Amino acid sequence: MTELLTSALTSLQTQLETIIVGQKSLLERMVIATLAGGHVLLEGPPGLAKTTAVHALATGIDADYHRIQFTPDLMPSDLTGSEIYQPENGSFSFNPGPVFNQIVLADELNRAPPKVQSALLEAMAEQQVSVGNHTHALPEFFMVLATQNPLEQFGTYPLPEALLDRFLFKCLLDYPGLEEEIEISRRARQDDKGHLEASVIAQMKPADILALRRLVNEVHVEPGIESYAVRLVAATRNLKNYHDSWAGLVKTGASPRGSIALLRAAMSRALLMKRDYVIPEDINELAVDVLRHRLILDLSAEAEGVSADDIIRHLLNVIDAP
Repeated sequence: MTELLTSALTSLQTQLETIIVGQKSLLERMVIATLAGGHVLLEGPPGLAKTTAVHALATGIDADYHRIQFTPDLMPSDLTGSEIYQPENGSFSFNPGPVFNQIVLADELNRAPPKVQSALLEAMAEQQVSVGNHTHALPEFFMVLATQNPLEQFGTYPLPEALLDRFLFKCLLDYPGLEEEIEISRRARQDDKGHLEASVIAQMKPADILALRRLVNEVHVEPGIESYAVRLVAATRNLKNYHDSWAGLVKTGASPRGSIALLRAAMSRALLMKRDYVIPEDINELAVDVLRHRLILDLSAEAEGVSADDIIRHLLNVIDAP
């Protein structure tokens, strides 16, 4: 059974890679997050197949899927649902919103104001929604994949730190290379609608993913590798010990939730690679995507041209792996 599930997972990833051109790293992160029970934030300009990738993932695991387009006039109840008055008996009944799906695409999340963004926080953190005096549980398999435009674009609202911290990964997308763009154009010309569609055949069920998540819990982590991951995360809070001139660039480093997320992601990657143990490469490969959104940088960092990615990669170079 275990071998069948992991083989189906590999088939799912392979099928996604045949549909989405030039985003292999992104697709791997999405599959890892699905295994880890985490959420993913995708940042990049329009037209890079972010929505298509999410739709393809949902189709590949036969999950209930809903896309929510975030706009400045969106209200929290547009996500969570609301209580509707029933005049025939004088009672209220709850009408669930689109967040009550297994995979939710929060498209252009930073186009909506903070009160709407925060409506996702309880759902992502507690897997439930509170409306009025009642709390409503979300599906057992529940995952948010959100897209956001680069903050330099007009009409965006930065996501609050508490919401950012609930994403397992923040993936940055860039434009494809020349050969990749030629292939994208060729495929789009062959489609009747003139753009790429997520024509995926379901490889798995949500219940299969839940079973694989239980297998993730059994992946072995050596004490030395666990210590390495925790030291890496803790170093973001003590940067002066690793780079004197960058000491004041980080206002807030990653919390222990960053350590938990990094190890959980590494365990999921190990299972995806059909291993029952974590190796240092798992930590090194995922650290930037797990930690970049958990570092709050001072304005001086931007002035000096230092990014969160630069800091994390420096720490990976100077902290000894087991």
